[in-house]
Amino acid sequence: MKILYGTTNKAKLAAMEVAVEPLGIELIGLNDLESELPFVNECGETPLENASIKAKAYFDAFHMPVFSCDSGLYFDELEEDEQPGIHVRRVNGKELNDDEMILYYSSLAKQHGGKITGRYRNAIYFILDEEQHYSSMDMSIATEPFILVSEPHSKRVEGFPLDSLSIDIASGEYYYDLEVKDVSTSVDDGVRAFFAKILKD
Repeated sequence: MKILYGTTNKAKLAAMEVAVEPLGIELIGLNDLESELPFVNECGETPLENASIKAKAYFDAFHMPVFSCDSGLYFDELEEDEQPGIHVRRVNGKELNDDEMILYYSSLAKQHGGKITGRYRNAIYFILDEEQHYSSMDMSIATEPFILVSEPHSKRVEGFPLDSLSIDIASGEYYYDLEVKDVSTSVDDGVRAFFAKILKD
């Protein structure tokens, strides 16, 4: 089955391809389409609302199976009004690039003694056709808790700037220094189960 993943982020597309490959799903991204992309106003209040808005816009535009994802970032040490939530890249109305994100979040960790504990709450919204819509914001597609630190790792992956600040709680090591585990492992299993259930039904 060929499915459109509603993203222009090559790193996210590559990561999702790894998650769904065992199911025989072929993914394409928005950059693979030779069409003008619709404007999408991500005005939702939650990750699931934004995922829904994006998926519906792309389905209406391209009339093929499509899913979109959205995330919110939440830290144990921050008050509710301080949480990044769905505005992970947007600070005081400004959209941050990768380098700016590393600078901003490393400074945030430094304000709390050099580290803060976070988790991404993820949402996915999949439209198979006009009648069949599926969605989830289950904890199975949330990341495991991790430590965000003030000193970045030297490695960078475009599109995933905060991974260079992320440390595995169990080992105390940067995720980039672990041999087999990476920051997306816990999410992969949940995403794979989400699509496997839909295909089975």
